[in-house]
Amino acid sequence: MAQDDEQPIVGSEVAVPEEEQPTTGSNAAERGRQDNELDLHSGGCSPCCVPSSTCHRFLALIFMCLLGFGSYFCYDNPGALHADFKHDLDISETQFTLIYSIYSWPNVVLCFIGGFLVDRLFGIRLGTIIYMFILLIGQLLFASGALLNAFWLMIMGRFIFGIGAESLAVAQNSYAVLWFKGKELNMVFGLQLSVARFGSTVNFWVMQPIYKYVSNFYHDHTALGVVLLLATLTCIMSLICALILGWMDKRAERILQRNNNPSGQIPKLTDVFTFKPPFWMVSIICVAYYVAIFPFIALGQGFFVERFHYTKEEANNVNAMVYLIAAVSSPLFGFVIDKVGRNVTWVMGATTTTIGAHALLTFTQVNPYVGMTIMGLSYSMLAASLWPLVALIIPEYQLGTAYGFCQSIQNLGLASITIVAGIIVDKSDGTHMWVELFFMGWLTIALISTCVIWAYDKKHRGNLNMTPQQRAQFVSVTNYQNFE
Repeated sequence: MAQDDEQPIVGSEVAVPEEEQPTTGSNAAERGRQDNELDLHSGGCSPCCVPSSTCHRFLALIFMCLLGFGSYFCYDNPGALHADFKHDLDISETQFTLIYSIYSWPNVVLCFIGGFLVDRLFGIRLGTIIYMFILLIGQLLFASGALLNAFWLMIMGRFIFGIGAESLAVAQNSYAVLWFKGKELNMVFGLQLSVARFGSTVNFWVMQPIYKYVSNFYHDHTALGVVLLLATLTCIMSLICALILGWMDKRAERILQRNNNPSGQIPKLTDVFTFKPPFWMVSIICVAYYVAIFPFIALGQGFFVERFHYTKEEANNVNAMVYLIAAVSSPLFGFVIDKVGRNVTWVMGATTTTIGAHALLTFTQVNPYVGMTIMGLSYSMLAASLWPLVALIIPEYQLGTAYGFCQSIQNLGLASITIVAGIIVDKSDGTHMWVELFFMGWLTIALISTCVIWAYDKKHRGNLNMTPQQRAQFVSVTNYQNFE
């Protein structure tokens, strides 16, 4: 796989060596024309309007983060209105869990295809808008099903919503790399996670009060449908952000003459078989780590009731700690990792401390808030350090495919391991010790995979665990991702 064709992108910290800059008259005239165009587009006034400026990139970052707000807000609508869903729609617990499982199963394959389509067919701008539109249609169908008391229509809507939401996450990651690969990428991934988790948290804060208010005017499934339609407004907001971000990116590409694939290499689905071993280890970590977080939270209420004899309300409060801490600490960890580098070391530390958090919760009587706080910090640390590794391993023109594959394999793990974890709890008569050992086993697999990345990188003298200063010396303008 050739990786010597990468060009500087928006926000890249790599400078063109002075002796390599063109000096001919025609090239000088071309540079002058571009400078004039920049002046024209900035209106001849504030430099913050220039696409490469801090102000412009900061605005782009805001819209990138808000792309996923509506998705995460609406994803957890059923969880925030659990009892109301069951009562108003007259459905069983099994039918309720189907609302969540139907979201994940199609994305075992479709995320990979969605990422490939961003690389090969749509491009990042059009792909983001298409996936956001699919997500919006899915949420509208979901709400309409509640209005009509048609559960099959709700499931269809949730299915479509899942296709759009997970593929949108792939496009969002690609946008982050395109604009911020360099010294800020870890912080940007942390900020995206922060806003996403904040969307989930806001959902749990506001949906129940909104439902109570709407119930003064409507009743039963009609009230539920109206509330879900109101939640759809967050998806419309995210769609507007996608349109604005697409306009900003097109303008930046034109003014800066950005070319992310100068060699003209065309991505293919079979490219995934050419990815190097560190990418496969990252994919394994995506599964092995996250299945010890999200399924645990899904079963968390029962765990804290059984293990610490909490009430359901107390159990929900401690169970929410992971998301609340992640919303605050993710960008902070991203900022620190941008400064010190050593991404692989951070991933290793995050995995180790998460094992420790599960051990505290399982084998000690230490206040569970301690264990959940450690888990939340570790989760933030891993998210801010793991996902940027993909951009250091995979060429720019294949990033959509690579991130799509990671999302697909993660959905496979979450869809299947959650079911297995539930079976373990059922077979253990409600005792959660065995399922906790199950989670710690997966975290051990993640830790082993991280050690493999570290050893491979060291043997091949790669740049995955370097400091920013070492990485800047390692790369060049024409070979930003030279991982050998």
